[in-house]
Amino acid sequence: MKKCIFAGTFDPFTVGHEDTVSKCLSLFDETVVAVASNKQKRCMFSAEERFEMISEVYEKEPRVRVLIWEGAVAELLKKENTPYYVRGVRNMIDFDYETADFYASRDLNPEMITLYIPAEQKNLHISSTLVRNCILFGTPFENYVPAAVYRRLQRG
Repeated sequence: MKKCIFAGTFDPFTVGHEDTVSKCLSLFDETVVAVASNKQKRCMFSAEERFEMISEVYEKEPRVRVLIWEGAVAELLKKENTPYYVRGVRNMIDFDYETADFYASRDLNPEMITLYIPAEQKNLHISSTLVRNCILFGTPFENYVPAAVYRRLQRG
């Protein structure tokens, strides 16, 4: 069985993230969505809230497993017994960041294989930062997040 890891802070999970998971499911038997607890980032939603949002998106998809991870991704890959780490990229800034992160992580896990999945053109402008700003300023964001995430955020 081929499995990949797709990790991020997902604060919150967007339609761009959802598209990346969809592409992972066309390539892998299982996709592990790892909600990262990044101590360098100040998140709007707790790791538990982000875990719950994503779990609701994939409640009917048995090939997606959601977990919270606080360590290095290189260690998670070993724990999950897979070398495949998927990264979604929207632009060259994402690519440069992910490539630098890849080399640092590869020092920790030489078996690691990173796959970059480019964002669809219609999603290039969508980011968790955009969604958080929409929430803070009270502007519409329904088209930027999966329906399950939107419903959850509307409930408060």
